[in-house]
Amino acid sequence: MVTESNESHLLIIEDDQGRKEFPLEKTIYSLGRDRECNIRLMSQFVSRRHATLVRMQRGDTNGYGHNYYYRIVDGDAKGKPSANGLMINGRKMPVHNLKNEDEIVFGPQVRAIYYLLQNTQISRQTDEIEYDITLINPGMTDDEELD
Repeated sequence: MVTESNESHLLIIEDDQGRKEFPLEKTIYSLGRDRECNIRLMSQFVSRRHATLVRMQRGDTNGYGHNYYYRIVDGDAKGKPSANGLMINGRKMPVHNLKNEDEIVFGPQVRAIYYLLQNTQISRQTDEIEYDITLINPGMTDDEELD
């Protein structure tokens, strides 16, 4: 039996226009109000270049497919911080390595939740399974033969 595990990274954004899901696959994402951002945040309280998501290589993968994670950094890729900063799990932080179900608040009514989804696929050789199904007519039970 062979077991293979891989991960999917998902960011769910809630802003003035509702809820959007972003599967994360690229090495870098810009988040903010600017039209050029990879992930646009629709709110007047968000900076044009509010945050940057960077895919980071893990040091030890242990052979389980856990080969990278995402780090969120306040501000743009050039190091200019946002006006309001980031609140991650209720604490103001300039940088954070994201973990499953981390909540990122960009401003009033603008937040994101990060999900690290485990996709485990099990492939195995199976023999054909045969099922023996016997149908019983209710009139054939022993209860009715007791006279």
